[in-house]
Amino acid sequence: MLSIIQAAGWPIWPLIICSVLGLALIIERFISLKASRILPAKLLDEAIQVSRDGIPSPDVVRQLEQNSMLGEVLASGFRTFNNNPYATEADLQANMESTGRLVAARLQKYLGALATIASAAPLIGLLGTVVGMIEIFASQGGHGGMGTMPGGGDPSQLARGISIALYNTAFGLIIAIPALIFWRYFRARVDTYLLGMEVASDRFARHLLTLHK
Repeated sequence: MLSIIQAAGWPIWPLIICSVLGLALIIERFISLKASRILPAKLLDEAIQVSRDGIPSPDVVRQLEQNSMLGEVLASGFRTFNNNPYATEADLQANMESTGRLVAARLQKYLGALATIASAAPLIGLLGTVVGMIEIFASQGGHGGMGTMPGGGDPSQLARGISIALYNTAFGLIIAIPALIFWRYFRARVDTYLLGMEVASDRFARHLLTLHK
């Protein structure tokens, strides 16, 4: 591996940094976007059940908020009526939508950075290709002498230029393709979570409004 890095020249180092960052972001998103952290299957039914006879105590609301991201949104509905028993439907929707936007921003965290890596890695690889081509042209511009090609080029310099061009192009694509795939995967996962939270929030809001009729 070290010999490949040496053959690829200095342009490989930005690609190595991108690969490390990309892998770290992918692992972090896999951990953070677990369904149990975002959208537990039975949480909505439990929240509705615990509030059949009215808004629960602040301690119960705090436990719900700490349960998951969906719990934060549902807890904001409880808090609306805890803070103001005469809150209107507009107040309830405004509070839950505000919490939902904050949760959505956290769900999308780092996805922009992963998309940037997917876009930048091929360009960095292209930069390495250009550097390799410059090395190749430089090797063809030398003067004749021992160890030179008949046309005046240095074969070792020519080989180095080709190595830099090909290795960097390959590394750029190797980094960009998985980053793009995982970015699309996480985007789809986040969209699914957001849709599920929106449906759950609408149902929960109707339940709370029924309690306060």
